[in-house]
This record gives sequence, C-alpha cells and structure tokens, in this order.
Amino acid sequence: MPVPEDPKDTERRKGPEGPAEPAAPGDGAGPRALVVRNRHDSIPMDLLFRGDTAELPKPTKTPGASAASVASSSASAQAGATKNTKKKRAHPDDRTAPVKDGRKPPAPPRPDRELAERRGPACSGWWALLVALLALGGAAWLIWSGGLVPARITDFLALPERPRNGLVAWQRAVVVGCGAVALFALGGLTRGRVGSAWTLSLFGRYRGSVRRTGLVWISPLMLRRRVDVRLRHWRSEPMTAVDAEGIELRVVVLVVWQVKDAARALLTVDDHQAYLREQVEAVTARVVSRLPADSFREPADDVPTLRDAEAVGDALGATLAAECRAVGIEVFSARPTRVEYAPEVAAAMQRRQLAAIDAKHRDTVLTSVLDAVDDTVRRLTERGLVTLDDYERKALVKDLTVAFYTARGSAVDTH
Repeated sequence: MPVPEDPKDTERRKGPEGPAEPAAPGDGAGPRALVVRNRHDSIPMDLLFRGDTAELPKPTKTPGASAASVASSSASAQAGATKNTKKKRAHPDDRTAPVKDGRKPPAPPRPDRELAERRGPACSGWWALLVALLALGGAAWLIWSGGLVPARITDFLALPERPRNGLVAWQRAVVVGCGAVALFALGGLTRGRVGSAWTLSLFGRYRGSVRRTGLVWISPLMLRRRVDVRLRHWRSEPMTAVDAEGIELRVVVLVVWQVKDAARALLTVDDHQAYLREQVEAVTARVVSRLPADSFREPADDVPTLRDAEAVGDALGATLAAECRAVGIEVFSARPTRVEYAPEVAAAMQRRQLAAIDAKHRDTVLTSVLDAVDDTVRRLTERGLVTLDDYERKALVKDLTVAFYTARGSAVDTH
C-alpha cells in the first residue's frame, strides 16, 4: 500500500512520467530519495541523474510495491556503484597506471638478445686447405687423363703421355666444380690473432663471432669485421667539470676497459671507442659535481672531497661500467689521475687554500701555547712558589702567553 503524501507536494513533483513519491523516513536512501511511479514501473529518481556506469536494478513491475522496498533497492544500488568505482580506481603505487597525459612511462631500454655474442661458423683452416688440394688434384687428374696437359709439364713431372681425347660433358662439369670448391676453400682462409675477434654477418644479419687463433676458415660469403678484445687503457684529456660548490675544474681520468661482447660493440653503436670517450666525460662531470674539490672548514677530515682518489675512482668505475654494459664494454677501473682548478680560478683558490692552512697552523700553535701557560701557572701555584691573586694571575697569564707565542712563531719561521 503506497505511503500517503501531501497533495501540494504531489502537484509540485508531478511530471510527465507520473507522480513522484518520497521514500520512507526510516529507509537507507535518506529524506531526499524520491521514486517516480507510473502505471507499471517504479524507478528511484536519483538513478535518473547518476553518471555512473554501474548496472541499474530492474524496476519493480508490481504496482503495489512499497516505497520503502524501492528506496532500499536504490540504496543498495548506490553502495554497489560506489564499490565498483573503488575497484576501478587505480592504486597510486601502481607502476602500470598511465601518467597524467595518458601515456605509460617509458620502459628502460634493453639490449637486443639477437646481438648477444655467440660462436660463429668457422673451422680449422687446415681442413679447408686439405679440401682445396684434393679438389685441385682431382681436376688435374681429369685434365691429364684427357690429354690436355702440355708435353713440357708432363716431361717435367715425369708423367706418361696420354692420348689427346679431350673431356666429355660430365668431366668438364666435374673440373669446373672442383675449381669452384678449391676457390671457395682458399677464399675463406684467414689468420686469427690473439686478442682479436671476427664478427660475422650474412645479408645484414648477425651470424656469430670467431675468437679462434691460427689458420681459420670462414665462409667467404660472410662479411667479416675485426674488433680488438684485448685489455686496454685510455687516458683522457683534461676535461672541464665543476664541483659541488660550482668551482670549475680540470679532471684527467685513466680508464681500463675491454670489449666483452664483440657483437654489441660493433653492431649496437657506430664507434664503441667514441661512445666510451663520451660516456667518460659525462660520468666524470656527474660524479665530480657531487663533492667539493677541497674542504676549508673544520674539521676537514670528516668532509669527503675529491682528494679521496679511491672513493671517487670507485664511484666513477661503477657508474661507467653500468653505462657501457649495454654496448658490450666491460670497465675494470676508472681512476682520476689529476684534479686541479681551472686556470681562471687557480690563483684565487690557491690564496684561499693558503689562508686555510695558515689559520689551521695558528690555531694549532695557539692551542699548544695555552696548554703550556696553563701547565706553568698550575705547577707554580701547586708547588707554592708564588701566591697570586686574580689580578696578578691574569697579568702572569698574559705575559706567558705573549712570550710562548713569540717563541713558537720564531721557531716555526726558522724551520
């Protein structure tokens, strides 16, 4: 049985679909939850203006359905929509969620697995040489059996004369085939050296690398590129950098490196040595900018500076190794051999350094003088050699301080 309502409210809320009824005051939809009813259906009004895509409950087709049950179904629909909205909301820590502009963050670059160095097709050159000799011997025997060898050669080699019958078609094909085999076998012979490797490619595709030494046979159809895989070192030119305080420096770095993956070193970049030089410059500028060149503050021992060559070298080596690993270069060490100020600021920084050294020296001398004065006055007083009041004690301390400080300063200047 429908809930009775005020006739004025009915007239004000009447629409094209029929009268609207308020929900019961005790249900979960609240006092503003309204229900639009017609002859066949009852639809909660708040669902007509929702922008949520949640599935709406089917309207009740019972004409006599109570407003309380319809309002409760509306409240449950709202709760379900809120739950679905919370499920669809991306977690702030989700790495796969798109960024503000709608694009996903770029993934870190990964080296192509096909460019990883692997063993290329090659064999010992002595086998190729043996095949070439056998092919040439077979072709020569067929030519001699057909009587096509000149008399001078047969006389020189002491071979019996053969009638000049010529070669039939299959013999000619065999001779041509033997010659092609000999050329193919001899054309692939090369010399492998210690500390170098061949990178092979066929029709633009990487086929493998060869690190064999001695006489080696590689298919002459493949394009061969040699790369040096020995342990090498490179000393950079003075590079411009700035320290943590923005002071311009000149840094020289010694890098010990080796080509670990010949395929990536040759095929990933145009010039792996130029790539290494550029990375050394970039990494040096980045690492040097983290620390000051010198510390003029006290205590200076607790402040890390660029004068700690071991710590700076470890940071340079680790960072450079991570940058060069993608191109097949293994960096064993990167040590700064010289860190100095730029010529424009060298004079000013030298004066600042001398002032800091002089201040530290004066502080050391003054500390030792004060210790000596304190010990002298204390010993004189404890042994009863003098009896001093406050005024006399201050005067004695002043005279002893001046005397000891003058003596220490003269001794230091003499040395």
